[in-house]
Amino acid sequence: MNRLDALVGWWNAQSLARQFLLAGGLVSAAGAVVVAAFVTVLIERAVTHYAGVNTALYVDSVIAPLLPDMRRTTKLEESVAHALDETLAQGALGRQLRVFRLWRPDGLLLYSSEKQYEERHYLLNGGLRAALAGQVVAEFDDLHEDAIKPAQGDGEPLLEIYNPVRQPWSGEVVAVSEFYEVAPDLQASLMRARLLSWSAVVLVTLVFFLSLSAIVLRGSRTIERQRGALRERVGELSRLLAENKLLNRRVRRASQRAAALNESYLRRIGADLHDGPAQLVALAALRLDGAAPRGRGASASARRGAIDAVRRHLDEALHEIRTICSGLVLPQVEGANLRGLLARAVAAHEQRSGVAVALEMSDAAPALSEAEKTCIYRFVQETLNNGWRHGSGAGLAVRQAFLGDELEIAVTDRGPGFDPEAVPPGSLGLAGMRERIESLGGRFGIESSREGTRVWMTLKVHDMEKAQWKQSA
Repeated sequence: MNRLDALVGWWNAQSLARQFLLAGGLVSAAGAVVVAAFVTVLIERAVTHYAGVNTALYVDSVIAPLLPDMRRTTKLEESVAHALDETLAQGALGRQLRVFRLWRPDGLLLYSSEKQYEERHYLLNGGLRAALAGQVVAEFDDLHEDAIKPAQGDGEPLLEIYNPVRQPWSGEVVAVSEFYEVAPDLQASLMRARLLSWSAVVLVTLVFFLSLSAIVLRGSRTIERQRGALRERVGELSRLLAENKLLNRRVRRASQRAAALNESYLRRIGADLHDGPAQLVALAALRLDGAAPRGRGASASARRGAIDAVRRHLDEALHEIRTICSGLVLPQVEGANLRGLLARAVAAHEQRSGVAVALEMSDAAPALSEAEKTCIYRFVQETLNNGWRHGSGAGLAVRQAFLGDELEIAVTDRGPGFDPEAVPPGSLGLAGMRERIESLGGRFGIESSREGTRVWMTLKVHDMEKAQWKQSA
């Protein structure tokens, strides 16, 4: 069973053209053999029959005048036997016939060129019975089984003929003449007929098979090309389906965390407002409630100092409010390209923090969608802010490059580093960046050590071009 399964598997693995060549070749070869053999048998029978009929007519025309009334004859007279001996031993008939016999219907052998068999009764074979029924029987090199075998030379072709002897006035079969003709010409004719019939059948079968093979081969190549294109398409669709599933999971995860992230953003803004501007405003209010600004006994310089302190606290609170707002409000990015976008993000951080940031960009600038511009700007803004807060702003740098078909943007610092595994899953900044980048089909990563930290993101360049083309269309 395993061998059969292996054979079926091997067969199914073959191309249609190879299956046709194997199966069609075997069937065509078997069909050619069967047809050629059948046609050859028909030709041999026809040629042998007509050769036997012609020989029988010739022999009958020579022998019949010598025979007596065969209905009553049970023994040939010596004169008749002598005449038959002389006729069969001379001329063309003598050279042509190997053996001649004359039979009665009851199986009595009246005459034979082999004298030792005469005047005996024998069982009638198929040829004798067919001749007694009125048929001329001829067989070439396929002699009937009987008790009397003719003397035959080595490789000598013999045509065995059974010819009915008829009564002249009634046409009744009264005897049978059996003779064996030496037939080398018939043998050569049959060989030529075999060769021609086999050649014709093989040639026709070969032309037919080659014509069908050419059609099947062309169709098989077309099918294989279509199958290959289909496999590629299925592979591409499978890949896209896997990517879509991944994106769907990311979108679902992002949707599930959107409320939490928004709430965390609000809490952080509230904390920034409470810890910064609110404290300064409260301090200014305390100053206003103090005795110096309101007391009549206070000197002018004291009142002026208290008012200046309130003004400083209010100015600081206003500055912090503006700083918080500048971090929340996204600059105009609709008409900006990648280089301008990165330059704006770096400049905004330098203005807000007072820390210089190195910027390295490649010459290429692919088209970006609005969502990608926003993602890149927020990534640079958040990572620079984290580097300033947690790495003291040492060695801040932004580098943009292309890695194959991916756009990479990396932000590095030379701070003390941290353990990325120790960051809690609910960390607002990192979680927000990862979710935003992965929702666009990109990748996000962190590498940190005691020498510094590197945070990077990548986006597919061809995906950007497709998105831009769809927007322009």
